Amino acid sequence: MTQTGNYIFELSDKVTRKLISFNNRFGIKIAADLYLPKDFDESNKHAALIIGAPYGGVKEQGPGIYANNLAERGFVVLTFDPSYNGYSSGEPRHLASPELFVEDFSAGIDYLGTRPFVDRKRIGAIGICGSGGFAISAAQVDRRIKAVATVSMYDISRMQANGFQDSMTEEDRNNMLDALAEQRYVDFEVNQPALSPRGAAIGFDETTDPIGREFGEFYSTPRGYHPNSITQFTITSSMAFMNFPLLTHIKSISPRPILFIMGEKAHSCYFSEDAYKLAAEPKELYTVPNANHVDLYDKTDLIPFDKLETFFTENLK
Repeated sequence: MTQTGNYIFELSDKVTRKLISFNNRFGIKIAADLYLPKDFDESNKHAALIIGAPYGGVKEQGPGIYANNLAERGFVVLTFDPSYNGYSSGEPRHLASPELFVEDFSAGIDYLGTRPFVDRKRIGAIGICGSGGFAISAAQVDRRIKAVATVSMYDISRMQANGFQDSMTEEDRNNMLDALAEQRYVDFEVNQPALSPRGAAIGFDETTDPIGREFGEFYSTPRGYHPNSITQFTITSSMAFMNFPLLTHIKSISPRPILFIMGEKAHSCYFSEDAYKLAAEPKELYTVPNANHVDLYDKTDLIPFDKLETFFTENLK
């Protein structure tokens, strides 16, 4: 797919951005951006970061905002579109997969670690929203990730399997699985998978579900809109997430450090709090005052960039 931009932020005059691509181990071509400090010295080895987008988001949104700021601070930073989404390849479009979305992080590290200006022993990962779970899952098995941070983390497998705040009963789960099985027949016969309802509300008002409205205020307005970010996935993608948990081996990340960042007012706090409890030391749970879940996608006055810089500087020595 041809990339056309539509970034939701202005590139810093202290940073350069290069459009790149690489293949993951499934042969999917991943569309990515590489951010470098403008005074970058390619003759030296540098610390690098890979940043994953929120579930349903793309690299031109929040990940780019983070990369822009952290490249100003001296890091090499890679952002990417997940497989089957954004400008990355893969058919059918908007498919989601726990294994693929975790693999995309490792494929990005393949790319970074083979650049002559990157110290492959100093690579960290940041996952925003759903990518928080994917980044942690990648770090469980990919020990090239030396430090990992999550921001407004969602554990998509837990969400799909148990519902929001683990509200799904066994009957609910079985009914959902039956519906997904029937949907597979429909998709097979028409040779086109149906998409889930949009996750970010359009035309919202005070009566709209608060969480849908929060996402809508970002994805469905000029604040965060991008044509590739439709906040929809193939309906039957849910089956894989319901079957494959992401954080089973989170303790194995130790002694590599994990930083969990969440907004004080985020509806998703319990994902970060519970993952923090499961993780082994060293770990930290950092709360941003007066921030909700989506605020930490793009509000640069709330995103704790100083905290992220310190965390990665200290742990990617």
